Amino acid sequence: MASSAGSIPFTRHEGRRGVAWLRQSYAMFVRYRLAWIGLLLAYYVLLLAIDTLPWIGALLAPMIKPVLSVGFLAAAWTQERGGKPAIGMLLRGFGANVRALLPLGIVFVVGISVALGATALVDGGQFLDLLYGVAPAGNDDASAAARHVQQTLGTPRVQLAMLFGALCALPTLMALWWAPALVVFHDAGLVAALRTSFQAAACNWRPALRYALALFVLGAIVPSLITATLAIVVPAPLNATIAAIIVLPYVAFFVATLHISDYVSYRDVFHAGEGNQAASSRA
Repeated sequence: MASSAGSIPFTRHEGRRGVAWLRQSYAMFVRYRLAWIGLLLAYYVLLLAIDTLPWIGALLAPMIKPVLSVGFLAAAWTQERGGKPAIGMLLRGFGANVRALLPLGIVFVVGISVALGATALVDGGQFLDLLYGVAPAGNDDASAAARHVQQTLGTPRVQLAMLFGALCALPTLMALWWAPALVVFHDAGLVAALRTSFQAAACNWRPALRYALALFVLGAIVPSLITATLAIVVPAPLNATIAAIIVLPYVAFFVATLHISDYVSYRDVFHAGEGNQAASSRA
């Protein structure tokens, strides 16, 4: 079903498309896995380098993320048309509408900060203390600190606070999901991109929900199961080494697929039924 947000039309899909986005994204990743892993490593190395800059690094890193994410959009766009992803595409965002892309990072920081702050309304600030490393006095021992983390996360009020924070972050995540692609491929302004992305995500809540559940299973449950199984079957400390050998590549594959899925889901929602040339070549 076709819908519209201002001048940018989009399609409302049925729920099963959410998992299809991930399947298609993984198929794209597998074809050029080394190129995608190289792009992913370059992305995080560059972010880490920016984050270590004195004074401005912590602020600049989240602001630059939407600009760098255009590199993944450009790589997926290129592969869809028979080309190959390349590390050099990571900087393509600087040739796009940077004035609209940079504020998206500010929106992310503000939105997530508000969501995190909202958890204090439920648990009195316990989760924030844990998140920012505020430990009880005399809790210098590593094992004691680990027990404190485990006990805090196991507290019903903290768990409820985390759920409340996730719900508060949801509007920000919906507004930012397809905003960079809308800026690049549709030349949308900041407000138009945020509004359209939010409306399209809300109208596609069924596939978005299945997509989110699949991400939770693949990104959280599967690695946890692998680690827990190895801890039972293989004696320590060998189990930790084997877990790292298995889980780290798995996580890299998962994160690369996740980045590709931003483009795949965008194409399906905003260019449903169109040929490969539907999206603009601005990326």
